[in-house]
Amino acid sequence: MAVLSEEQIMLRNMGVEWARDRASVTVLRQLYDGESVGQNPDIYAEMASMGWTGILIPESHGGSDFGALSLGLLLEQLGRTLLPSALWSSALVAATALKAGTEAQQARWLPGIADGSVIAALATPHGGFPVPNTPSITASIESDGWRLSGRVGPVPDGMLAHLFILSAETEKGTTLFLLPADSPGLSRRALAQIDARAPAILELDGVAIEAQGLLAGPENAAQILEHVLDCARVGLAAEMLGSATQAFETTLEYLKVRVQFDRLIGSFQALQHRAACMFQELELLRSAVESALAAIDAQDADLPAKASAAKALAGEILNAISNEMVQMHGGIGMTHEHDAGLYLKRARVADQLLGNAAYHRERWGRLRGF
Repeated sequence: MAVLSEEQIMLRNMGVEWARDRASVTVLRQLYDGESVGQNPDIYAEMASMGWTGILIPESHGGSDFGALSLGLLLEQLGRTLLPSALWSSALVAATALKAGTEAQQARWLPGIADGSVIAALATPHGGFPVPNTPSITASIESDGWRLSGRVGPVPDGMLAHLFILSAETEKGTTLFLLPADSPGLSRRALAQIDARAPAILELDGVAIEAQGLLAGPENAAQILEHVLDCARVGLAAEMLGSATQAFETTLEYLKVRVQFDRLIGSFQALQHRAACMFQELELLRSAVESALAAIDAQDADLPAKASAAKALAGEILNAISNEMVQMHGGIGMTHEHDAGLYLKRARVADQLLGNAAYHRERWGRLRGF
């Protein structure tokens, strides 16, 4: 596991206390009740005021440049309470993509992401999970820029975004554009998900983008996009680690208080063995996630394999522990009033996002030469 600095330990402890006091599962339940779409804006503003949205952004653009491992520590805490927020999609994914742009592009957008006034989202076919015959955006060159048409999605936090990092196909290959959400010809609609998030489907009808809206051309856009997706997978795995850890701890506490047949159910050896297995799997997942986060900061060439390993393990382990959480809680675990079902729903969605466990196991094998 990674060795944390004193500053990172302080940041993690701050995240633990804040998530417990200000961002409990109640915030997620408010989204199920339709009180807001995608996230609670006041909660996100609080995160921005604490500097969390600028952790990956250089100091010259209003951030702290504190590294992916530091941001991963916070994403893990938000995963514990299933908090929906744009910290992952904007402060990690979009910020990483924008750092590949020109100095003018960075100066235009990164300060807003850092202070929370701008939410940016990555829009790529099928949410970055390769699927044959997936609808995509096509771009054609015009005298003063580009003209884009087509459909893309789902885009995580797409209903909240002020800016899209858009992947489009040109005659020469994949290209990345910066697309403001208020661009004429762009429309978006929300998708309902079982985890109460609301990703967007984007429809582009002849959207014009000026030359300065080009983030990366066909010569390097595919490589930049794949790196951004790997960073996104690692950040998502960190969040899933937090969800799995909380699901395990909640279940463990229940085993210590639930009485059946005049005995605490935690005294039954079969349940003890299942709990021990979950703990072992969590330790394995934590090692994989922290190794991948450190690989981002070190600009390690092995990041793609480490990202796939972390995402594959996160999908399998969170699914397994959320299943155990429901089963060990019995009938109450099947009700919406109990949190168990919320963890199970999030597990299913997070596993599919950016490639499920089966996809990443196969990708890891290819990258390792198998």
